[in-house]
Amino acid sequence: MIRQAKGKTPRRPPPKKTSNNQKDPVGVYCRVRPLGADDEECCIEVISNTTIQLHAPDGLKANRNGEYKETQYSFKKVFGIKTTQKELFEDVAKPLVEDLIHCKNGLLFTYGVTGSGKTHTMTGSPGQGGLLPRSLDMIFNSIGPYQAKRYVFKPDDKNGMEVQNQVDALLDRQKRDSQSAVPKTPNTRRIDPEFADMISPEDACRADGVDEDSSYSVFVSYIEIYNNYIYDLLEETPFDPIKPKWNGAGTPLRNNTEFIPPQSKILREDQNHNMYVAGCTEVEVKSTEEAFEVFWRGQKKRRIANTQLNRESSRSHSVFIVKLAQAPLDADGDNVLQDKNQVNVSQLCLVDLAGSERTSRTRAEGSRLREAGNINQSLMTLRTCIEVLRENQMCGTNKMVPYRDSKVTHLFKNYFDGEGKVRMVVCVNPKADDYEETLLVMRFAEMTQEVEVARPVDRPICGYTAGRRQRNQAFKDELTRRLEERGGPVDGEFPTVLNQLLQSFPPLPPCEVSGPNDDVTLPRLIEALEKRHRVRQMMIEEYNKTANMLKSVLQEQDSNILSKENFIHEQRGKLGEKDKMIQNQKNEIDRLEKKSKMLEYKIDILQKTTNIYEEDKRSLQHELESREQRLQREMSEKRRMESRMQGIVTDAKLKWEKECERRVNAKQLEMQNKLWVKDEKLKQLKAIVTEGKTENRQPQRPSREKDKVPPKRSASPSPVPTGPAVRPLHRRSHSAGGERWVDHTPSTNVDLDTVLQPNIPNAIKVNAPNEKALSKCDKYVLTHQEVASDGEIQTKLIKGEVFRTRGGGQAVQFTDIETLKQENPVVASSSRKRRSSESGPDGEPMEGDWTDVETRCSVALEMRAGSNLGPGYQHHGYTKRRKP
Repeated sequence: MIRQAKGKTPRRPPPKKTSNNQKDPVGVYCRVRPLGADDEECCIEVISNTTIQLHAPDGLKANRNGEYKETQYSFKKVFGIKTTQKELFEDVAKPLVEDLIHCKNGLLFTYGVTGSGKTHTMTGSPGQGGLLPRSLDMIFNSIGPYQAKRYVFKPDDKNGMEVQNQVDALLDRQKRDSQSAVPKTPNTRRIDPEFADMISPEDACRADGVDEDSSYSVFVSYIEIYNNYIYDLLEETPFDPIKPKWNGAGTPLRNNTEFIPPQSKILREDQNHNMYVAGCTEVEVKSTEEAFEVFWRGQKKRRIANTQLNRESSRSHSVFIVKLAQAPLDADGDNVLQDKNQVNVSQLCLVDLAGSERTSRTRAEGSRLREAGNINQSLMTLRTCIEVLRENQMCGTNKMVPYRDSKVTHLFKNYFDGEGKVRMVVCVNPKADDYEETLLVMRFAEMTQEVEVARPVDRPICGYTAGRRQRNQAFKDELTRRLEERGGPVDGEFPTVLNQLLQSFPPLPPCEVSGPNDDVTLPRLIEALEKRHRVRQMMIEEYNKTANMLKSVLQEQDSNILSKENFIHEQRGKLGEKDKMIQNQKNEIDRLEKKSKMLEYKIDILQKTTNIYEEDKRSLQHELESREQRLQREMSEKRRMESRMQGIVTDAKLKWEKECERRVNAKQLEMQNKLWVKDEKLKQLKAIVTEGKTENRQPQRPSREKDKVPPKRSASPSPVPTGPAVRPLHRRSHSAGGERWVDHTPSTNVDLDTVLQPNIPNAIKVNAPNEKALSKCDKYVLTHQEVASDGEIQTKLIKGEVFRTRGGGQAVQFTDIETLKQENPVVASSSRKRRSSESGPDGEPMEGDWTDVETRCSVALEMRAGSNLGPGYQHHGYTKRRKP
């Protein structure tokens, strides 16, 4: 803050604050208000006088097992729904009022969700006064007989107090009495029914240990913090009859006297580095009724402002500040000591914070949403300051506390720095709708009570002798008593003391003069007067001697008394030090006991949590074991199913293999019969051509069941499958010449040393058929080798014609098969003599049973026209398997 330099006495340095290593935690109390309806769901349970427990409502499951999650929170003390306002005041605010009277500051604020009972706790209602009216009543009950006259103490507008002399104070009182708006005596005021009978007489209390040798005055101020702006609720705005007044909506008011919006105030720092509201109105009050009347005047102004500006009262913080100025009496004990340095000013701040709730729940829009955000921001700043203070104290860090981010924290930062006690009353509403907001409030309260604030030190007292007021009052009472005993002037006579004094003088002679020549009367009178004068002088000397002796005796007594008082003061100082040591030890013991209780409570909580976790662990292990057992059962069942299915598949596979083998054998038999028929026809045709006639022989057809030949697997790859031909199938003459052949000789064929070797002229030899070679030729031949029934290798030339398909490719239609075979004469003759009835061990015909010429001829003759084994056979291998 930049201050403009003035040509005055330089500002004196601030007094050094006495270092105090003793710290006390912030006192956090909890008060639970009753439910609005009996059938309403409750989420808070008071377990003990220091612990509450929160239950999640039915609509909110906070545990993974679907159970309700319960949390417990501890406070310095918990006040249930049956707690009276007096009991709350005795435990929370009464110690702060006692500290206020003993020159120590205090801060008390209520915190909670909107509708949790903060205003009722702070203000109360008729017959049930809250913390504020009871604090005022206790202050005036304690200092009532020792209050200074009005305007003896006067604020200096710099957060300090000045002491006026009796003349200036009298002028100010006369000026106040001359104003018609202010009543002359408090007895003539009409008490407002809104705050009448707030406190019953039997609930009145007073503080102990009030300094009787000091004079006191009480000053109150009332401010409001709204949207991070500070407004003075006791400020009297001057009336301007010309300039129109406007409300918060930008429209002129109905008349200029209705409402004038207050002007915002700023915060400043005094010479002791304490924060205060500059220009704030401070009203001197002399009774509880007058102080509470000032409070309700500010309350009414606040209500009018909320109505005119269309805002809610729960959206602002209200701060009621009580300042107590006290100064010692002078040595005579009659007047206040005229020394500003001897004036002690202590203050008690009673704060009603705005409701803490989420903006989404308020359903506010526009300006209401912005003001709710500002309130939440100020409360968030308060939480942040508490968190940083806690971190600095617990972790030993030195982070800067962001007091300046909000007016609330900036105004009360001195209290957290050790300028007074701090106490907080957390008000909660047990209904289920406020569960989540109450949970946040509980966490903030739990964190706040871990912050420690330095204990305020005792301020030095005046060095005058104690009991000045009593001695002065005793002197006044004695003087009044003696004057009443001696009496005053009656009917022109002298007082009784003067009469007794005159009777001790010599009598006067007759004073009547007989004539102008009377020379006796006057000399006699002069002589008598001279005698009286001598007597008077002697009495004066005796009086002075006695007075001096009495004065010396009194001085000696005073010196003795002073020495004894000094000794007593020293002993009291030592006793006070001992008391402080004892009190410190008691406080340390209390702190250690509280810490021990807190640790025991935490240990209990951890033990409960451990038990819960152990139970969860056992349940999870049991569940895991059961799942493992179930998994093992499923695995064993799976293995049984696999083995069963494998057996079924194996059986089905064997069954289908046998069926396929049977079908393949049948198909091979038909194909061999077809080939044999074709061979016989070719032989007959050849015989007809070469010899001109053919001997008609009737071959005998072999039995189908007994003469089956087992299939032989080819030693060479299967021929290329062909597609459908473009033109119908027809047989070309073997004698036609000029064709070009594709000679397909697989690389796996064995070179046989036979005399006859296949030789095809004008042929393209390939190891594997391809489209390029097929496109250039119109004939195809496959040289195929296989093992015959006698163990010899026979060579077959499978011939076919090449056609173009509709898709533009090449297709081969097989038309003929030629066989080249070597035989051993001995083996061939023995095989021809075998009977066709011989069969293998399985009842199937042996290989070679029908290979003799007679059997083949009989089979060929039995083939009928139209058989499916005609010349359209396309390859020599196994037929394509069909699905069963």
